[in-house]
Amino acid sequence: MNTEKKRRGVRPFGRKGMEGPTRLSTRAYLAVIVVLAAALVFSLLAAITFGNADISIKEVYGVVAYELFHVERLSEFAQGPVHDVVWIIRFPRVLMGLAVGMGLSVCGVVMQAVVKNPLADPYVLGVSSGASLGATLAILFGAGALFGRNFVGVMAFLGAVAVSFAVLFISHAGGPSNAGKLILAGMAMSSVCSAFSSFALYLAHNKDALSEVMFWTMGSLASAKWSNVPVVLAIMTAGTALFWTQFRNLNLMLLGDETSVTLGTDMHKVRGKYMILSSLMVGFAVYAAGTIGFVGLIIPHAVRMVFGADHKRLIPLCALIGGIFLIWADVCCRVILRNSELPIGILVSMIGAPCFIYLMIRHAYGFGGGQS
Repeated sequence: MNTEKKRRGVRPFGRKGMEGPTRLSTRAYLAVIVVLAAALVFSLLAAITFGNADISIKEVYGVVAYELFHVERLSEFAQGPVHDVVWIIRFPRVLMGLAVGMGLSVCGVVMQAVVKNPLADPYVLGVSSGASLGATLAILFGAGALFGRNFVGVMAFLGAVAVSFAVLFISHAGGPSNAGKLILAGMAMSSVCSAFSSFALYLAHNKDALSEVMFWTMGSLASAKWSNVPVVLAIMTAGTALFWTQFRNLNLMLLGDETSVTLGTDMHKVRGKYMILSSLMVGFAVYAAGTIGFVGLIIPHAVRMVFGADHKRLIPLCALIGGIFLIWADVCCRVILRNSELPIGILVSMIGAPCFIYLMIRHAYGFGGGQS
């Protein structure tokens, strides 16, 4: 078996397979983290200078400097149209891009380990379809209105969690859950949620609501506000940190349930907990930005192919790169069309789908940096 894998250029599972194509020293890894952190800071500061509004760089950073440091000589930027565009519209949007990109990338990593399938992501497992169904019912029929003005996002969150529990329940039916049953259950629930969403759209006769649903399902960061950015950013950061502490269990999942049991860890219970926590993060991502596909699929692939599958390193790298990627994707959405905005879900799918097809054709996917 190993001889055949070597002949095909496939790196087998195990510690060596997790190190990637070329083992990265600790010093080199830390250097990469520092470079990515610097790139993230640069992206945050540079992204706020882009947009349809014609605002000079001096004005942009004048507003930011005044708001962050309250420099008295910059008080001219304390209010007015320029201040509102930069501080109330652009800056929260950039931070939301960081939070959502980080969360979706990390959830993609975790879900791929949970089902032991490098082609899994929140959309394959039905979590995002559940969130979209919840949002669709809220927009079209006012479901969940008792939750207040953010009821659409709350319903999206509840939809993601409900589908996650349903997937876990179905995967445990008829015997212990395993990776294959989770994928099949996720695909089934995704189809069910999509069918009910389509049925709800067919029944609705409100053109404004239909337009809002379409905009929601295509994804956008336009709803980012200072009232919701801190909450989403805190949840995504906490979830990422928590999953980072679980890197040993995530590595064990790649070795299979039988191996993990012999090492003293029952992956059945752990797998369920990780699915629920991932669903919570995806629910908040959909609540904040609608449906954005392929981030949780492509970013983990790209990082794993270069740096290997050891989750101790993979999770921080994916969090940083995912945040940077979505920030610049949103910048492109704001500047591609003059006096208009391209939904970010469309742009990311335009990038992600060809990459996904390429990986499938070349078989350039796996957990050890080699092909699978």
